[in-house]
Amino acid sequence: TERDATSWSKRKLKEVLEGLVVEGEAGRCEIGDLKHVEGEASCNSRKGKLIFFYEWNLRLSWKGTVKESGEKHKGSVEIPNLSEENEVDDTEINVSKKKGEGDILKDLMRTEGTTKVREALRDYLKALKTEFTLGMILPTKAPVSQELSTERKPSGNTMQDSLSTQSLDIVGVKIPTVRIFMREMFNSPADELYSIFTTKELVQKFSKCPAVIEAEKGGRLHMFEGCVSGEYTELVPSQRIVLKWRCRSWPDEHYATVALTFAAVAAQTELQLECKGVPVSAEESTRQCWKKQYFEEIQILLQQSKDGVE
Repeated sequence: TERDATSWSKRKLKEVLEGLVVEGEAGRCEIGDLKHVEGEASCNSRKGKLIFFYEWNLRLSWKGTVKESGEKHKGSVEIPNLSEENEVDDTEINVSKKKGEGDILKDLMRTEGTTKVREALRDYLKALKTEFTLGMILPTKAPVSQELSTERKPSGNTMQDSLSTQSLDIVGVKIPTVRIFMREMFNSPADELYSIFTTKELVQKFSKCPAVIEAEKGGRLHMFEGCVSGEYTELVPSQRIVLKWRCRSWPDEHYATVALTFAAVAAQTELQLECKGVPVSAEESTRQCWKKQYFEEIQILLQQSKDGVE
């Protein structure tokens, strides 16, 4: 099971960081608004263990008063990458100040202030791992046969499931899911690669099957003779496609959320695939589907197109 902790985290980060007071011989500073908060967080329950993903880019304002002169100064605190890959003590924290005198306050924020901010970040992570997970239903150890039968039972839509974990009237049976992340480079401009995923004729060329491609919000997707189906939920031309996506062999009505991001790199395009909500039992087959049936076939199509032009 997976729960999105993004909205909860934004509220909690605001709660633990805003209003922090930093005092020293130089003067007194206070952290103000959380000016910028960008990123995401989620929690997965897998085989009785909780796995956390979080990645944040934060910017806070601060203001302070010099003890001796009474001068007032202000600046900002930036935390470019708070993530599970780094310990809080190793997380980069940058303190800056508006032009003018008052470096004595900047030094106070860099020392005492940074310590206070790290303590607040630890409070957020502690709450994420305790307070946020209170409503999560953890699977208990079960015989293999029982686990397999549970996975085959119908499950509701993953997003709806995550929203209803704290409700008593849950419909369907939750199944363990994983997140898949893949990258692939293509010798193609981003707009051309985007069109290969959204144009019926091009999809039919690389998939070698009839397809239904309704590339608009709410439009249907039907490929590989019904083995793959879904719905377009977001389209940003040449930049991003988000889909509700499923394989026919998955439990009835269970969909993953697929995000395809197109990033131009010189004359090439890097495609980033994030697939959330894949049944654990289908992790490897889903990876192979994207690698073999999508990426490799699109590479062949692009090469044929290039050869034809030459």
